[in-house]
Amino acid sequence: MKAYSSKLPKDYQVSIRPMGEIAGYLVRPGMFDINGVTVLPSGVNFTIHTHYGTSCELLLFHRGKTEPFAVLPFPDEYKIGDVYSMIVFGLDISEFEYAYRLDGPYQPEKGLLFKKENVILDPYARAIAGWRGWGDRKVGAYHARVVEDKFEWGDMPQSNKEMCDLVIYELHVRGFTKHPSSGVKHRGTFAGLMEKIPYLKELGINAVELMPIFEFDEMRDVREVDGQRLLDYWGYNPVGFFAPNTSYAATEEFNHEGRELKELIRALHDNGIEVILDVVFNHTAEGNENGPSFCFKGIDNKVYYMLTPDGNYYNFSGCGNTLNCNHPIVKLLILECLRYWTVSYRVDGFRFDLASILGRNEDGSPMNNPPLLRSLSYDPVLSNIKLIAEAWDAGGMYQVGSFPASRRWAEWNGRYRDSVRSFLKGEYWESKGAAWSISGSGDIYGGVFPNDSKSYAGYNSCVNFLTCHDGFTLYDLYSYNEKHNEKNGWDNKDGSDDNRSWNCGAEGETDDPEVLRLRYRMIRNACAVLMCSRGTPMFFAGDEFGNTQHGNNNCYCQDNETSWLDWGLLEKNRELFEFFRFMIRYRSKHPIICKKMPDAVCGMEPLRAHDTNADKMTLPKDARTFSISFAGYDREKGKDDLVYVSVNAYWEDVRITLPHFENMVGWYLSVNTYGDGEGRYCYEEGEEVRIDREFILRPRSVAVFAGRCMQQSSDLLPAV
Repeated sequence: MKAYSSKLPKDYQVSIRPMGEIAGYLVRPGMFDINGVTVLPSGVNFTIHTHYGTSCELLLFHRGKTEPFAVLPFPDEYKIGDVYSMIVFGLDISEFEYAYRLDGPYQPEKGLLFKKENVILDPYARAIAGWRGWGDRKVGAYHARVVEDKFEWGDMPQSNKEMCDLVIYELHVRGFTKHPSSGVKHRGTFAGLMEKIPYLKELGINAVELMPIFEFDEMRDVREVDGQRLLDYWGYNPVGFFAPNTSYAATEEFNHEGRELKELIRALHDNGIEVILDVVFNHTAEGNENGPSFCFKGIDNKVYYMLTPDGNYYNFSGCGNTLNCNHPIVKLLILECLRYWTVSYRVDGFRFDLASILGRNEDGSPMNNPPLLRSLSYDPVLSNIKLIAEAWDAGGMYQVGSFPASRRWAEWNGRYRDSVRSFLKGEYWESKGAAWSISGSGDIYGGVFPNDSKSYAGYNSCVNFLTCHDGFTLYDLYSYNEKHNEKNGWDNKDGSDDNRSWNCGAEGETDDPEVLRLRYRMIRNACAVLMCSRGTPMFFAGDEFGNTQHGNNNCYCQDNETSWLDWGLLEKNRELFEFFRFMIRYRSKHPIICKKMPDAVCGMEPLRAHDTNADKMTLPKDARTFSISFAGYDREKGKDDLVYVSVNAYWEDVRITLPHFENMVGWYLSVNTYGDGEGRYCYEEGEEVRIDREFILRPRSVAVFAGRCMQQSSDLLPAV
C-alpha cells in the first residue's frame, strides 16, 4: 500500500517513526488523547476506549468485503488507562474500511455483553460504509471509512442572527425533493435541496431545520403493508453520530463523505439561511435486549445505556434503549460530536429530540442540574450555537417551561401548539392560554400576564409551532377530525389521538366550495397568528402550499407520495403561498412582534391582551374573540412600531374597538384573512386601508393592524 502524505513539519514526521510490526504492518503506540481516526503524514492513528473490555483488535477490510484482510491486535503497551491507540504505517485510506473486535466478560445480568466475534463500529466514525442506494439492505456488519477533509470554508463568518429573528422551516431532506414534481435533477438528496434554495429565498424563511441527517438504517423494521414497502423513513434511529447519511448524497463520496452536505450548508449560508440539525442523542438503532450489537453494546454496554438492576434497558425514548447521557464518557462523546458538526460543518444550531432524556440520571431519575446540559450551555465552541430542546420524552417527563438551563436553551413550545390549535377551532375555554401563547408564553417562561406587568422573558425561550413532522400537516389539521394511519399497518393505533383538528364540515377530500373556502381561511388564520406571535415561529415544509398527508399523522414509515412534498400544489395554491410570503415579510418589517423595544413614544403599553373593546383590560374566561397589541420605539426607523392582532374564533361577525391615543393618526389594516370578497387578504405598506376605531371581524378570521402616530406620518389615507 502507498503511504499517505501530508504537509506537516519535518520534525513532527520524524517523531512518529515506527516502533514495531504487527500482522506485517509497521506500527507504534498512537495518540491516546484523540478519539477516532486521525490521518498522519505516513500512517493512520486509530484510538478507541473501553472500561470493561479486556482486549481489542483492529480489523481492516477491502471495500465492500465482509472478511478482514488484516487483523491487528493492540499490544498491552499500546494501552493507557482504558484507551487503546495505535498508528499503522503505509496505509492508503482509499483502499480500506475498518472496525474493531473487543473481548471481555459476557454477563447480561450485569450489563456486560462482550462477544469477541462481534464486529464493532467506531463510535467516532466520520463515515460509515458502504455507500448504497436508499432502501438497499446492508451486507454484513457496519464498517467505518477514513475521511479526508479538504473542504475550504474560507473566512465565512458565523451567523449572528438572534433566535427571535429566525423563521424556521422544518424539512426532511429526502421527502423535500423526492416527488417527481419537485423538478430538481438530484431528487431526494442534499444536492436536490440545494437546487431549491431560490425557492426558500422567495418564501422568505431564514433557517432550515433538517430532520435527522446522521447515518441511520432505513431498513430497520422494513415490512410490507398492502403492497407498499415501509421503511424507517424519518431517520430517528441513529447508527453513527459523527457521520452524514451517505444515501442523502447524490454521488459517491468515498473518503470525502460530507462534501455535498458542506456545499449545501455553504450555499444556504451564502443566501442568509441558517442550518439547524435535528439530533437524536436519546437512543440508538441497537435497540433493546433483542436488538443488534454493532457499536456501544459491544464497547461498554453498561456505560452507554441506562440499565435496570437486572441488566435490561430503560426505555424513556420509546425506541428500545436510552442513552446514559450524563455518564462522563457519554457526555464527552456528545460534546465532541456537537463541536465537530459546529467546526467541520459550520451548522448554526441543534434541535434535540426528546431532550428531557438529556437531563436524566443513570437510574432514569430527573436531575436538577444535569452535567451534560450545563456543559453544552457553557462550552466555548458552542457559545453562539442555537440549542433547542424538545422538552419532553417518552417516559412521561414534560418540561416545557422548566427545561434545565432554559435561559441558554430554547424549547419547542408544546403548550403554544395545543392552546392555539384549540382556540382557533373554536374551543373558547382555551382563550387565555392562546393569549398567553401569542404574547410570548410569559406564564411558563418567567413572565406574567401582559396586562399585569411590562416584564417579559418568554420570547427568549420559545419556538412556536402549530405543525411539525410529527402530526398533521396544516392542510390536514383543517381537513380531518381523526387520524387516518391505516397505511402504517398498525390498525390506526399509532400516532397521537390528541390532534385538536377540525375538518370544517367534511372528513378528508371534498369538492364542497364552502368547506374548501373555510379550510383555506383557517390555514391563513394559523399562519397569521403564528407569524404575529412573540417567539420564534416554525412551520413544516409544504404547509405554505397546502401539502397533505391524507390524514396520516405519523408518517415515520411512509417513503412514498404520502410523505413526499407534491410540488404541483404550489401552483394550485399559489395564493396561499403568497400569503405565507407576505406574513413572513410582515414579521420582519415589524420587529416589535419578535422582541421588546424601548417604550413607544405614543404612550401605548408594550404588551397588552384585549377584549373586543381595547379599552377593556380584562379578558373573559371564555372569550370568543381577543386581541394582542405590541408597541415599542424602533430606533433604526425613528418611529413607533405598533401592531394589533385580532383573532375571532366565533362563527359570527364581531365588532371590535381598537386603541386610541391623542397623537395617533389611526390604525391601518394590513391583514384580513376573511378577504375583501375579491381575493385580497393582505396589503403592502402604503396600500393599507385606514381604520377608525371600530372594525368588523368576520366569522372565524384574523385581522392585523399597524398603528401610526401623528408626528410620524406624512401619508395620511382617508378613513373608511
